[in-house]
Amino acid sequence: MNRIISQNLILLLSIFAVGYSAVAQTETTQEGKFNILVHITTGPENPTKAALGFLIAKTAVEEGHNVTLFLAGDAIQLLRNDVLDNLAGLGTGNLRAHYDAIVKGGSKFYLSGMSSKSRGLAEADLKDKLAEFAMPTVLLQLAI
Repeated sequence: MNRIISQNLILLLSIFAVGYSAVAQTETTQEGKFNILVHITTGPENPTKAALGFLIAKTAVEEGHNVTLFLAGDAIQLLRNDVLDNLAGLGTGNLRAHYDAIVKGGSKFYLSGMSSKSRGLAEADLKDKLAEFAMPTVLLQLAI
């Protein structure tokens, strides 16, 4: 019980560390691993915070946890190839390297359909990516 409270506290603290990104533990699997949702709303305008969300997800994947990312607001821009290839946060690493490790670990990306549409992100931008457009109901389902 203390371990679960401790892990919840660490994840809660991560919410503040990432800023506009949020991290939520949704459940424990039988193997003692967690299903983790990383919700990122910060885009390329703040490369350090944007890369930090990916770094948290990559770290959880490397620790063997199941990770899902939901990008909304300006964060949907992060899956554009030119942004993936060029964004690096100060002390939070290279976005492409984080993305590749996240995908290699089998994680999936959901992008807010409304945020994507309003920012001109289309199906063609998601070609060859483990990503799909989703409505807010998907974010709620993942969080619950």
